[in-house]
Amino acid sequence: MIGNIARIVEQFKRSWSHELEDQAIERACQEAGHKWRDRELGPVTTVKMFFLQILYGNVACEFVPRLAGKDVTGSAYCTARGRLPLAALQTLLARCTEKMASSVRDTGLWLGHRLFLLDGSSFSMPDTDPLREHFGQPGGQAVGCGFPTAHWLALVHFGSGLFQKVITAPLRTHDINGVAQLHPELKAGDVALGDRAFGTFAHVALLLFQGLHGLFRAHQKLIVDFRPDRPYAVPGRGKSNSHKGLPRSRWIKSLGPLDQIVEWFHPVDCPVWLTPAAWAALPASIRVRELQYTIARPGFRVHTVTLVTTLLDAQRYPKAKLAEAYGLRWTVETAFGHLKTTMKMDVLRCQTVQGIQKELTMFLLVYNLVRMTVLEAAQRQGVPPERISFVDALRWLATARPGDELPELVVNPFRPGRIEPRVRKRRPKEFPVMKKPRAVLRQELSTQGLGA
Repeated sequence: MIGNIARIVEQFKRSWSHELEDQAIERACQEAGHKWRDRELGPVTTVKMFFLQILYGNVACEFVPRLAGKDVTGSAYCTARGRLPLAALQTLLARCTEKMASSVRDTGLWLGHRLFLLDGSSFSMPDTDPLREHFGQPGGQAVGCGFPTAHWLALVHFGSGLFQKVITAPLRTHDINGVAQLHPELKAGDVALGDRAFGTFAHVALLLFQGLHGLFRAHQKLIVDFRPDRPYAVPGRGKSNSHKGLPRSRWIKSLGPLDQIVEWFHPVDCPVWLTPAAWAALPASIRVRELQYTIARPGFRVHTVTLVTTLLDAQRYPKAKLAEAYGLRWTVETAFGHLKTTMKMDVLRCQTVQGIQKELTMFLLVYNLVRMTVLEAAQRQGVPPERISFVDALRWLATARPGDELPELVVNPFRPGRIEPRVRKRRPKEFPVMKKPRAVLRQELSTQGLGA
């Protein structure tokens, strides 16, 4: 039942569906310098089977030929997948995402701006030497007693839920390290939402230089003081002892209670993720807005949130609207949940660095296609996209055939303010954690058996 995804989604009448045609796949492979001969598992067929494998939850390679109705072995498919150039898959993803993003450009605007969510996450993979050396593994684990884990930084369009771009890196990489590589995906006037990792002078100054805006949680080390004309310290001037406890910003204007415009000064030390030349090119100071609000829910402690933003106009961007916008940042966790839990991307299967990159690329391509199906269903059914069941859209794509009309998908109930604890109800089996390599443990068991 090898399905032609392009034929299935052509009913949406969108330009991006053409980027999944056979000719588009061949063109991407040719541009990557890939050469192939006419065989059962050529690049077009292999890409389609790879797509099917991800749609069904990244099932084992041995099962994919059965899904696709192909009389080949799982080993042959795995070898064919290894022949696919990573650059070709990345080209397919980039072209599809660009066309998809263009078709939903004005979806979910906030006060006339497009919102983009910045956040980092991680995923695991098999324990092989190349992967361990490239990505690293969590601390406190001996070699052979854990699994390599990659860090990734994602840029997600709030209105559509599309993953615009993802940067992968070794596990011990800070979120801010790759953020500059995501800026080219944004257009003037776009607003980036992120946690306190992104609310630094360097990042905010880079956004302003490119005509972009930011709304971030204030960094934990940032000293915020809402008193008018309060004293302040300029980095690099005077004795450091006299700066203790003083904000590194000059008060400019009050916009209301716990809402002000201040001038941030260029720090002395260059961050590790920025080159000295780029650091020196940043302005001596920038103007930003600092605001603070509280979240009070019955039965919970009052929570105070401090934000920094480049949106200075209090009339156009009221404090309450900014607080509301920052709350939307948590929708990125839903996107991560769909990708890692629903689609089973939390643990990838390939045993090489390039293989892991291929898997991730295909996961993002399939995820974005499911998101476009969700948007199409939402438009037809007259409900917000976040109400359409992602799982139902995924299942329809996995089982649909060319010519099948998109049915009405499941509409989830509206549950504003829903709170769920991050806990596990099902208890894992109480086996001890592996603290020695498997070969050592086997030898110990064998010795014990002989001694008995």
